[in-house]
Amino acid sequence: QVQLVESGGGLVQPGGSLRLSCAASGSILRINDVGWYRQAPGKERELVAGITSGGSTNYADSVKGRFTISRDNAKNTVYLQMNSLKPEDTAVYYCNAEVVNRYLGRMDVWGKGTLVTVSS
Repeated sequence: QVQLVESGGGLVQPGGSLRLSCAASGSILRINDVGWYRQAPGKERELVAGITSGGSTNYADSVKGRFTISRDNAKNTVYLQMNSLKPEDTAVYYCNAEVVNRYLGRMDVWGKGTLVTVSS
C-alpha cells in the first residue's frame, strides 16, 4: 500500500509563513504528478498548486507569488511553502499524488489533510 501524510499545518498570523510537507511511504516505484488542494468550510475542494514529475509547476491565481511547491524525489516528499498568508487561506490542505506502486501499478492517493488557520 501507499500512504501520503501531510504535516506542517497550524495557526499563523496574517502575513506569516508555513511550510507544509507531504511524505509518501510504501512500495513506491515512482511518484508522478502531485497536487496540493485545500477545502475551506462550506466550500468545494480546490487545487492550490501542482508539480509534475519533471518539476513543472502551476498555481491557482489566488496564491501566485505567495506559495511555492517543490519536491525532493529522494525523500518521496513534496513541499508547499506558503508566505504572506491571508485569513482566506484558512482551510484543510490535502496532498494528492499519482503513485506507481510496485505491485498494483498506478494509484491515485490522497492524504488525510492538515489544518491551516490564519488568524490574529
